[in-house]
Amino acid sequence: MQYESTVIQLLQQALGLSENEISELLDIPPNTNLGDIAFPCFKLSKKLNKSPQLIAKDLEMTIKIPDDSIVREIKAMGAFLNFFFDSSKLAEKTLKKIWNERNQYGFKPDKQKTVLIEFPSPNTNKQLHLGHLRNMALGESTSRIIESQGYSVIRANLLNDRGVHICKSMLAYKKWGKNRNPDKKTDHFVGEFYVLFSKKATENPKLEEEAQELLKLWEAKDPETIALWEKMTDWATNGFIETFTRFGISFNKTYRESDLWEKGKDIILHGLEANLFYKDKVGNIVVDLGEPLGTKVLLRANGTSVYVTQDIYLAKKKHEDFNYFKSIYVIGSEQNYHLSVLFKILKILKYEFADGCYHLSHGMIFLPEGKMKSREGTVVDADEIIDELTKMAKSEILSRKKISDSEIDNTAEKIAMAALKYFLLKFVASKDFVFNPKESVSLYGKTGPYLQYSFVRANRILQKIKKKPSLDVNFSLLDKPEEIALIRLLKDYPDSLEQASQSYSPHVMAEYAHELASSFNLFYEKYQVIGESEEEIQNSRLLLVECFREVMRNCLYMFGIDTVDIM
Repeated sequence: MQYESTVIQLLQQALGLSENEISELLDIPPNTNLGDIAFPCFKLSKKLNKSPQLIAKDLEMTIKIPDDSIVREIKAMGAFLNFFFDSSKLAEKTLKKIWNERNQYGFKPDKQKTVLIEFPSPNTNKQLHLGHLRNMALGESTSRIIESQGYSVIRANLLNDRGVHICKSMLAYKKWGKNRNPDKKTDHFVGEFYVLFSKKATENPKLEEEAQELLKLWEAKDPETIALWEKMTDWATNGFIETFTRFGISFNKTYRESDLWEKGKDIILHGLEANLFYKDKVGNIVVDLGEPLGTKVLLRANGTSVYVTQDIYLAKKKHEDFNYFKSIYVIGSEQNYHLSVLFKILKILKYEFADGCYHLSHGMIFLPEGKMKSREGTVVDADEIIDELTKMAKSEILSRKKISDSEIDNTAEKIAMAALKYFLLKFVASKDFVFNPKESVSLYGKTGPYLQYSFVRANRILQKIKKKPSLDVNFSLLDKPEEIALIRLLKDYPDSLEQASQSYSPHVMAEYAHELASSFNLFYEKYQVIGESEEEIQNSRLLLVECFREVMRNCLYMFGIDTVDIM
């Protein structure tokens, strides 16, 4: 928390404890009536042989506040010693820090450590859908937040480009595609054949056997089958790249399941030799993971591997490639068991990187109609939802503003992306939720456009006024409740960013950004800046608006949201 060093120094002088001992106890009170920083005295009770209430009272009487300290008052409240900051000094320190650091405000020095984040890992038999968009939003936002804390982030994507599900699309194209080229976005073209296969297979179940035979031909590297696979895989991945680009993400490294599926067998065989694994009665190589994970087959008796086998190899390969400190898997909650199994096996194999593996599990997205499905063709695909939100945003802008055609398309796309990304990020990652497109594009409430609108308001003030903000202001004039509340929130930005990074939780920043926007809008609606008659007050408020604009811009960046000029 910001300015905790001042509080730590005062407590050290009174208690003789180390900086770490005090820092671990400090907390932020739930509301400003209880101060800016609280020090609970419970853990000192046994050491000092006093009640925590008496310790807090003694400290209140003992600690002397230096004249130049940001701390204005120290007050014992039950078992807590609460520190209240001087609002004028808080404003000066906070606004000067934001002014000087700008887009680096809240950033930490380079830690010389690498974090690898894997997302969204799609299958190449159909287009991306709304669930992928949640994965992409979480992966990219988490990457940006972690980068702000001094880590080097490697964004990795795994293309699931082999298996019977891929062969189903291939078989449908082979039978009914007439060798034609795509007449639409290429991943959508491939996806149509996956849907077609499912429909045809309900009428003719033998198609499932044919798909398995096609997989065997692929594994045998049959030239005709490989040529078809390469063509359809290229169509799918080229379509993905279009959507990734539109969404504002790219990857440092792309792995392909087709390069991995046969690898990992040697790891399992070495584990068998080292008695880490064993053979069951039918000859499968298995591992006993204990409760609640149970026994897991790693290599079938016929020598074929399972998914976790290739994932073991991929985890090792990623560490060889990037020597990561942490490896974060952004994967849906339906894979919770699989990832738990993988991480446990990595530990059994005594890989040094095993403890650094983390599953950022996310829940499902539902629509009013229910769970999304792809085999029946009722999935809400990524491009469709972005297009629909863009139309809704365009309609909203036109109802409020007169704007040129070229400008409205660009602005509507940015608002649509803000609506989508913020809605996907504002929920705790593990939670399921219902996606409401109409609610997401609203200028009011917990939405991305609401954040953009607060930025536009601040920007409008700074563009219209004939003077530039500066640090040469009277900070004591920022004494109105709404001004003080806004400054306190600006002060809290680095703490929220650190918390979101440590817990891999973009929703922490989403909650903070909404609170910040709401606080600014209260200030905006109540006080004048351009029309303020007293120049000193105007100058002070102008600096406050400038600092808000910088922090809101930083917040939007953490979500991958662009700013807009008009709304």
